[in-house]
Order: sequence, then structure tokens, then C-alpha cells
Amino acid sequence: MAKRRPRSEPVWTDVKAKLVSFDRRGLLDLIHDLYAAHKDNRLFLHARFGVGDPLQPYRETLERWLWPDPFRKQHPSVTAAKKAISSYRKAIGDPAGLAELMVFYCECAAGFCSDVRYQDECYFDALVRMFEEAIRAIRQLPVPDRKALIDRLDEVRTIGHSFGYGVGDDMDCLLDACSKA
Repeated sequence: MAKRRPRSEPVWTDVKAKLVSFDRRGLLDLIHDLYAAHKDNRLFLHARFGVGDPLQPYRETLERWLWPDPFRKQHPSVTAAKKAISSYRKAIGDPAGLAELMVFYCECAAGFCSDVRYQDECYFDALVRMFEEAIRAIRQLPVPDRKALIDRLDEVRTIGHSFGYGVGDDMDCLLDACSKA
């Protein structure tokens, strides 16, 4: 039988074993230190505990990376925008909040492309994929909560027809399939 090599990287179970020895004050101090250490930690804790509007910082991140200011030489980043949605999912995972962020992603991306005539096939592909994800997320919501979000996606679809690359046509198919389900 082969001998197992020792782990080179610590894992959650290693940290968990150390946390067992902490008292209430020690845990609060640790969380405070994490809170102070990085903006992402603060966003996570605000979202998890419902402090303020948990969606606002994620909307700001989406807007920054999906509708950058070309006069400041900012560039779009689908990866950074998707990371914001993933971070929200990990922090709170509220289905209505996720659907809202996904629809907002689509609105920002479509608005940016329309506003500055941005033509990037990979960006369009990411927009269509998020459009599809948004529809799936919306379908998980109670029926009364769906209409407003679907209406917003319909506006994105309308804008998408001006892009070329079949963006509007793909969105037509996705929205049509959603209305039949």
C-alpha cells in the first residue's frame, strides 16, 4: 500500500480545529480583524447579516466592470462581474437577490454595448449566458415575483437586436422557451 504524502496546504478542518479553543470574545475579535482586513470581507458580512442594502455594493461592482468609463481608460471585465455574483451567492444566496443581480448584469452589459457601440463577441456570449442564467433564476421565484424581472429582460432582448452576432435572436429563443415553461 502506498504511503500518503502529508498535505502541504492547510485546509478548513485545520482551521476548524483551532477555532474550537476560542471563546466568544476571541471569535468576535477574529471576525472584527477579518472585517477590518479587506473590503470583500466587509461586503460578505454585511450581506450575510442583512446590514444595509445587501445588493448595493454588488450592483456597484457589476456596473463598474460591465459599464466602465472609457474616458478613464477603464475596460470591461466579465470575470470580475461574475465574481461579484458568485460572492453574493456565497454570502447570502437569496434567490430573489441573485435573480436581481443577474438581470442587472444583463442591463449593464447591454446598456454599455448600446451606449458606446462596444462590439466584442466574447462579451456578447457572456451576456447571452447570463441572460439564460437569469431566466433560470427567475423561474425559481414565486410566480408573482417573476413578471417585473422578465419585463426587464425583455427590454435587454430588444436592445440585443441592435448588436448583431445573433444576440437578439438567441435572447428571443431563451425568452420564448421561458414563456412556454
